[in-house]
Amino acid sequence: MRGTNPYVGYARMDALHALQEPRTDSPFEMSFILISQVKELLFRMVHLEVDEARSRLREDRPEAARRALARAVRSQRVLIGCWESMNALTVDEFLVFRDVLGEASGTQSFMYRLLEFTLGNRNTAMVRSSDFDAFPELRAELDRPSLYDEVLRFLARTGLPVPEQLTTRDPSTPYEPSDEVEKVWLTVHRDPEAHRVLYDLAEQLLEVAYQFSHWRAAHLLVVERMLGGKRGSGGSDGAAWLRTVNEHRFFPELWTMRSAL
Repeated sequence: MRGTNPYVGYARMDALHALQEPRTDSPFEMSFILISQVKELLFRMVHLEVDEARSRLREDRPEAARRALARAVRSQRVLIGCWESMNALTVDEFLVFRDVLGEASGTQSFMYRLLEFTLGNRNTAMVRSSDFDAFPELRAELDRPSLYDEVLRFLARTGLPVPEQLTTRDPSTPYEPSDEVEKVWLTVHRDPEAHRVLYDLAEQLLEVAYQFSHWRAAHLLVVERMLGGKRGSGGSDGAAWLRTVNEHRFFPELWTMRSAL
């Protein structure tokens, strides 16, 4: 801590600014590291609110859950804006230091993966076995119901016909979309006034999912601008792989039921 500066001491700003260690003399690498660290902290902010929403739903407090999700969306919008800073790099400026990244890739962020797990995308193939050992939070998350699991349980407690096998399912397994859950959401959306709390919760969930997909789409565009069709720095197929990932939707029945309204 520098001197007695209370702001620096409280938030450990001196430690924060000591974390950047560029491996080249390029000023663009420092910018890349800084925005990457900002994104990592924002992932944590979003996760904090998503976890809060999950806890409040478990307590049958949907309005408190909805407020937490609304706060998460604000941080998600800042996350999307981070791609604008990254997009300021031209391809030649990025290539100056790209080689020093080695196999490092933003998709390896354990906080990003923890956020996806918490929201409900429990694709363990996206996580290296060594990461489960290094970051036990990931394994622990798979042992508890995701946000969407808690949403379905809450819907069932309100008396809506959510299949029991979904409210008692193994939370560590990937979620498979259900026609019966789609019908439940249709019931809510066909009469919003009769289901006002559930309708508002559903729309806030969809906003979280929308912002997440928006973030993925922005990621894809920035990668295409910087790398074209080259392989990603983490060994993936780069833009082609990101296009596949971009097709995923959180809370799938909230999307598909719109076709039946």
